[in-house]
Amino acid sequence: MDAMTTPFDPARFLPDDLLARIRERAVAHDRDNTFPQDDLDELRAAGYLGILVPTDRGGAGLTLAEASILQQRLAGAAPATALAINMHLVWTGVAKVLQDRGIDDLAFVQRGAAAGEVFAFGISEAGNDLVLFGSDTEARPGADGGYSFTGTKIFTSLAPVWDHLGVHGLDTTSPDAPRMVFAFLDRTDAVVTRDDWDTLGMRGTQSRTTELHGATAPAERVVRRLAPGPQPDPLVFGIFAVFEILLASVYTGVARRALDLAVQTAHARRSKKSGTTYANDPDIRWRIADMAIAYDALPPQLAGLSTDVDTRVDHGARWFSLLAGVKHRAVTMAKSVVDDAILVGGGSSYSAHSELSRLYRDVLAGMFHPSDPESAHSAAATAWLGPVSS
Repeated sequence: MDAMTTPFDPARFLPDDLLARIRERAVAHDRDNTFPQDDLDELRAAGYLGILVPTDRGGAGLTLAEASILQQRLAGAAPATALAINMHLVWTGVAKVLQDRGIDDLAFVQRGAAAGEVFAFGISEAGNDLVLFGSDTEARPGADGGYSFTGTKIFTSLAPVWDHLGVHGLDTTSPDAPRMVFAFLDRTDAVVTRDDWDTLGMRGTQSRTTELHGATAPAERVVRRLAPGPQPDPLVFGIFAVFEILLASVYTGVARRALDLAVQTAHARRSKKSGTTYANDPDIRWRIADMAIAYDALPPQLAGLSTDVDTRVDHGARWFSLLAGVKHRAVTMAKSVVDDAILVGGGSSYSAHSELSRLYRDVLAGMFHPSDPESAHSAAATAWLGPVSS
């Protein structure tokens, strides 16, 4: 529907000069714990919020595979900016997944994103390891088909700037209850954003806690009512697929930047003992080679899985283990690569002003995003061994 007529050029959407400005600003946003408003403004002006929106609705009509490449590129400049924008792209990606399968429930997301509106992801809740399959937020039905939501969401990236918040909650009062309700809220007085984001890394995401006090979604913004628990609804598949792939893309981009910095450092540092650069030291060469081998595995995996989503390949019950697996491999690979880059960089990388120091803190956040290591291994075990016998 939206195949590009010319070869995909990432620099068309993220030119080098834009990335240079974003990278330069990342230092201050990390230090000052502030949201990268200038980054958002420039990305919006460049049409980045609509990269996954079809051209006939005002977007760029990119595929998920192409968006993955762009998010890797953006993360190499500013991981927190990329992670924050990720949560907007998740919803536009879900809209694309549904539309590609003949379901046009999220047309309003596509049109809004193309117009520069920001969509945020309000799913995470403290202690809720059911994630998409359960919620501690109350979803109370209204007489007009709408719902009001009362509860607390955590890790709400883009908290200071979103226009619409995609949430879920549990309806326990309707005749067919319980039902998981997915809907979109506008920013009103019934939504309270705490100023509580003060973290080790990924500080620019400003993923603050969000309190919902009877926040209302009208009937036309209620997009699903589903039975709790795992089930094959395309919306659930779309959220999981796009979230995991784009998340893995961000951390793969972090790893690439760390690898590039390690290479630069190895060529720049000179050894007093050998009289030559560390690029000629056999131990450093082995370490960087090991980093490159680990990194090189991820971009093809992301390209393959995202293309499978784009082309509607049916992996059946294996989809969830494949998606959780690529996210898990990406974040563990990225952490290992950044660890080694720190060692190649030497003592200077321990300084707070070092970009590697910031990447070292940023990459730690990967382990906290769904799917966590336990969930990823559980999904893989079930895919290969079947469910646990009773």
